[in-house]
Amino acid sequence: MSIAVVYESMFGNTRAIALAIAEGLTPFGTVITANVNDPRALEAARSADLLVLGGPTHAHGMTRPASREEATTWAKDASKNLSLELLAAGMGVREWTKDLDLVPALSAAFDTRRDLARILTGAASGHIGHALTKRGSRAVISPESFLVSKDNTLDDGELARARNWGASVGKAMEQFIHH
Repeated sequence: MSIAVVYESMFGNTRAIALAIAEGLTPFGTVITANVNDPRALEAARSADLLVLGGPTHAHGMTRPASREEATTWAKDASKNLSLELLAAGMGVREWTKDLDLVPALSAAFDTRRDLARILTGAASGHIGHALTKRGSRAVISPESFLVSKDNTLDDGELARARNWGASVGKAMEQFIHH
């Protein structure tokens, strides 16, 4: 099976989660991991049997140009101790899904969000999953959130949880293919 793990990341947490998910998926097929602003992302998604797509949660949903600009401003504030990802300044998952001309038949969605009650933070993963199913893809598993502390670091155990979720996505994908 061909699997594309595509992500948007501002400060590195979503990238780290995407890479851990990809590790969990490796027993289930050939996995390509790419940022939405990497040209390989569109190529990988076009030929994939499964697309796993994720991004950070901003203002209860997917990022927007204004929220990405705000993240750039935060990175310039030395007191916040943040480093902007190399490809963060481009488009986000919201725009990328609209540009995707061929959506894989199967998909899964994830996000990173602040470690607070979901009612307070929202979750981009539900919006990402909806954008993919609206385009004709079928979700193999419920969207998942991975938690980030107030200091903008992944909570303990989140990378292991992401690897396990990746394996769960792979098992769910197999169920869809074999039935």
